[in-house]
Amino acid sequence: MQHCGIGGIGAVTGYGWGRESFWNGLVSGEVAASPVERHGPGRDRTAWVAKVPEGGEEADGPSRFAKAMRAAAREAIVDAEERGWRPGRRVGLLHAAVLGDLPSWNDFYGRRGGDVPVRDYLALMPSTPVSMLMQEFGFHGPAMNVSATCASGNAGLLTAKAWLDAGVVDDVVFVATDVSSTPETVLHFERLGVAVTDTEPRQACRPFQEGSRGFVMGEASVGMVLSSGGTGHYARVLGGAMSHDAHHVTSVDPDAAELRRCFTEALADAGADPSRVRYLNAHGPGTRQCDRAESGVFNELFPAEARLYSVKPLVGHCMGAASAVEVAAAALGYDRGIIPAPQPVAEGHPRLLDGPTPQADGLTLKSSLGLGGHNSAVVLAPADR
Repeated sequence: MQHCGIGGIGAVTGYGWGRESFWNGLVSGEVAASPVERHGPGRDRTAWVAKVPEGGEEADGPSRFAKAMRAAAREAIVDAEERGWRPGRRVGLLHAAVLGDLPSWNDFYGRRGGDVPVRDYLALMPSTPVSMLMQEFGFHGPAMNVSATCASGNAGLLTAKAWLDAGVVDDVVFVATDVSSTPETVLHFERLGVAVTDTEPRQACRPFQEGSRGFVMGEASVGMVLSSGGTGHYARVLGGAMSHDAHHVTSVDPDAAELRRCFTEALADAGADPSRVRYLNAHGPGTRQCDRAESGVFNELFPAEARLYSVKPLVGHCMGAASAVEVAAAALGYDRGIIPAPQPVAEGHPRLLDGPTPQADGLTLKSSLGLGGHNSAVVLAPADR
């Protein structure tokens, strides 16, 4: 095995198009969400949602999904090249996507009744933006989609590292995209009792704090370039692990045994003792079950000086792209010397970070819990470790 570096980052989020919009939004403490009309059962009320705004290149496709995916990947590739990366012969592509281009599928069935030109139909295929990106850059490594609900970002990173470790590829472009916050999707997560739409995000979503009601939904596409060699990396992926609760389709197993195993196996895979972990970049959706499980394992495994945080109050819960968004925040934080943690608004965990914080030496464990029982953890380190 070898450590792989994150050598380029691109981002399209509720803050706008581009990595700097994302970073500036996080460190400002402003939320990416805004009130969006035509939500609720009767489509007659507003809902707080961190939607990806219109934008992007028309040549990238007809939808926000295709445009965001290709924009994030392209920005990451250009960024990596500017930081010294030179593509190898076998550049692979991994795309983490769960619900796919949901707005376009809604339009296909609802407004157009399935009667569209073949070109428009092909644009809906999850293989199409992947194929178009490979053609644009002339990449010839393997290309595939990854799906593990809200843990898809971590799953994609670990798959990328496995490809690099096995010598399947020389480099990997990894992208995670989710623009599924349609009124129908948001409404059903409300009905599940986890999404909150009627309150400003920092008041609704309070991970590891009193009075948290859940999360505000968000959208994003995040791209990264991963390679084993070279310089100019933002951070390094040392290792990680995944497990499954096999307990319930929505609820977290209350004994957290598989989450605990996932954390310990991630550290073992990274060759890192728990004492080296300085931060838990948590899934932290602000729901009682997830926050209790993560904070419990954090208390058991990590040293007294370790701290935890979640950026979901700011960027929203970006569903299939969530852990990729949060890894990008941690990697940019290593590079820029600051952790873009949100300011707490209520009493909470005694080791919760109190807003943007200077980056201390040590490792970050990035956890992500996916709907249906998916557990994942990735161990990140500064680029020079």
